[in-house]
Amino acid sequence: MPVVKTSKYLRNQLLFNGHLQTIYPAIFRKKVVLPFERERISTSDGDFLDLDWLRNGKDTLVILSHGLEGNSQRPYMTGMAKMFFESGYDVLNWNFRGCSESMNALPIFYHSGATYDLDLVISHAAKNYSNIHLIGFSLGANLTLKYLGETSWKSKIHIKKAVAISVPLDLGGSCDKIDEFGNKLYAYNFLYSLKQKIRKKALHFPEKLSIDKLSNIHSLRDFDNEFTAPLHGFKDATDYYQQCSSLYFLPQIKHPTLVLNAKNDPFLSRNCFPTNAGKYKATLYLEYPKHGGHVGFSPRTVKERFWSETRALEFIQNENIN
Repeated sequence: MPVVKTSKYLRNQLLFNGHLQTIYPAIFRKKVVLPFERERISTSDGDFLDLDWLRNGKDTLVILSHGLEGNSQRPYMTGMAKMFFESGYDVLNWNFRGCSESMNALPIFYHSGATYDLDLVISHAAKNYSNIHLIGFSLGANLTLKYLGETSWKSKIHIKKAVAISVPLDLGGSCDKIDEFGNKLYAYNFLYSLKQKIRKKALHFPEKLSIDKLSNIHSLRDFDNEFTAPLHGFKDATDYYQQCSSLYFLPQIKHPTLVLNAKNDPFLSRNCFPTNAGKYKATLYLEYPKHGGHVGFSPRTVKERFWSETRALEFIQNENIN
């Protein structure tokens, strides 16, 4: 397991801490308009997933997975898609259940360990592509790593490389980190969006979802205890975090994979920066830049691309890593 000791990221001088490096691109970065083609596929349990495609007619595909309460059109998703599309790749930005413009059909939604949906997307795409790379952001990065770890025993000949950006490897620790006093703004924004989703779903599934419980929710852990865990078959939030944290799946990952976590990421706990080289395979690359924030990595000037995008492309195109 190589630990990349000299990361090349240089921060924007005006964004001098992890909060600014997180908040500025989240608010001010503009969505790139791209010629996506929407496809809806059905799941085996009677639900659906919305997929957004960019096609160059090549046999190599990059699949992007977004973060908590994100979607396929978030600026960090379209920015990465543009980078790879212009470099000659086909790109698939997919929406987790309930994250596109249409609410999904079941009372369940998505969560950090719902690899069955990612597996469906990959299996669907593999019908037409012989080479597939995976890129995930935050929750989507955890999902990607868990998928790679738990399916390592399968013959996943289509998967070539993966990049995981701003990964909450330790879900419980990261939830507690977000709920710290200095990070309450992030927790508030996530909870507001999640509670709105529950209110909408409760109109259609009153027997499964009670909005009365919303008044008891003051943290992400509370939300996972009341909704995420029981809806998706976990005993409680702790059980959910234990079963779905990608930290426990890293030793099984065989595909060349880059984990890119900024040391000043306000979402990540101490356990999200493992360095025990002997525990992991040589194909796992861990890179911890000093700066970057959470899904940030803003360029130094407006003329440059976001560093996480150029770093992801560099890793995937590096023929010496295989």
